[in-house]
Amino acid sequence: MSRRGALRGLRIAMWVLIAVEVPVYLVWLAQVGYRAGQRLPEGDTARWAPVVLLPPAAVVFCVAAGWTWWASVVARSGSPLRERWILVTLAFTAVTSVFCGVASVDDPSVSIGLLSLVVTGLGMVGLFFIPVASSRRLEDVIRRRAADRTGPAGPSSA
Repeated sequence: MSRRGALRGLRIAMWVLIAVEVPVYLVWLAQVGYRAGQRLPEGDTARWAPVVLLPPAAVVFCVAAGWTWWASVVARSGSPLRERWILVTLAFTAVTSVFCGVASVDDPSVSIGLLSLVVTGLGMVGLFFIPVASSRRLEDVIRRRAADRTGPAGPSSA
């Protein structure tokens, strides 16, 4: 397989994973957000908050973090994933998502927590990699990174 074919295959694989993970995650977030909100007392105005705010917040926070990270990779600058605001937004999304998943059931258990963690992780990764999969610079970055690893003398034999 040629290098161009491998890159096309990588891009297709990324989009297939994104097309599966992201809708499942967002539908799951809306569903568990609704159920978690319904557990609040009748008349509490916060009942609508998880279902209305959490899915868009997850999209914005994860895609923004992915975009800033990808921009730093393209520009060869330091990773912004060390910055506190990015870590806080990603942690908020993950914790709130897992919490809503656990709070949405009548009998929370470890298996419900693990399921919430897996769905959250896969969905957030899918959202995070949307900027990478849609970037026109993906091929350039992969080629540059491969050249940086091999160096001017070819592959090292360590």
